[in-house]
Amino acid sequence: MNSKHQFVQLSDGHFIPGLGFGTYKPQEVPNSKTTEATKIAIEAGFRHIDCAYVYQVEEEVGLAVRSKIADGTVKREDIFYTSKLWCTFHRPELVQSSLERSLKKLHFDYVDLYLIHYPFSMKAMEKCKDAGLAKSIGVSNFNHRQLEMILNKPGLKYKPVCNQVECHVYHNQRKLLDFCKSKNIVLVAYSALGTQREKKWVDQSSPVLLDDPVLGALAKKHRRSPALIALRYQLQRGVVVLAQSLKENEIKENIQVFDFELTAEDMKDLDGLNRNYRYLAAEFGADHPNYPFADEY
Repeated sequence: MNSKHQFVQLSDGHFIPGLGFGTYKPQEVPNSKTTEATKIAIEAGFRHIDCAYVYQVEEEVGLAVRSKIADGTVKREDIFYTSKLWCTFHRPELVQSSLERSLKKLHFDYVDLYLIHYPFSMKAMEKCKDAGLAKSIGVSNFNHRQLEMILNKPGLKYKPVCNQVECHVYHNQRKLLDFCKSKNIVLVAYSALGTQREKKWVDQSSPVLLDDPVLGALAKKHRRSPALIALRYQLQRGVVVLAQSLKENEIKENIQVFDFELTAEDMKDLDGLNRNYRYLAAEFGADHPNYPFADEY
């Protein structure tokens, strides 16, 4: 494995690479682009690949991984692959078959991490781990109260190893991060670079994160791109960070996040950018009793 990778130990003993490659893409982008980008990412050194049933590209990602296994670049065990259970499959009897459907598309025997995409049932997820279909199980988009509820559930067999949430310099999740650390749950950051101009979910008048003058000034100081500063910020806080791109030059650049360090002063400047701003507020679930973003953290 690429020795310059930083790994974070999960509470169940498995290790997750600190930098992951995000495979979400806007609908108008052809799926073949995902295969191409995933291959480039693996060649560049990415070993952690984050996907989900709802992204509708698991076949393409699986194809890319298998082709890089076939040409000897990696073995299956070098790749840390995450998938997620979508909201329509939360009934306990649907959970395992949903994961099996993902595995079939991928042509994999197991996933390294299986997450509940939005806050619902954990019980059936435990069965996926028992069956060997998922090495680790975790959650996504849970607030601290929802995590607390899971952790306090009588008969909980496996606590979630991570919580994947929107996290970037405009929404640094300080309180949630502190809470997760206190419970030995790893925070995984999505939309760490703001987010692509995804017409469907994101307000088009939202601020462009990578245009932020503070990021720009630090990028100049360190002779790096604003994106690398934003990714490095997360790694130094002990956050596992996902970098998403379909462009070869950006993918190759993002892996260079291990080649430099931010000072304590830099980190303080970046902390100061927080404004609790969410690009992806999941309004489609706002009326649901388990809607996670009504709480402060």
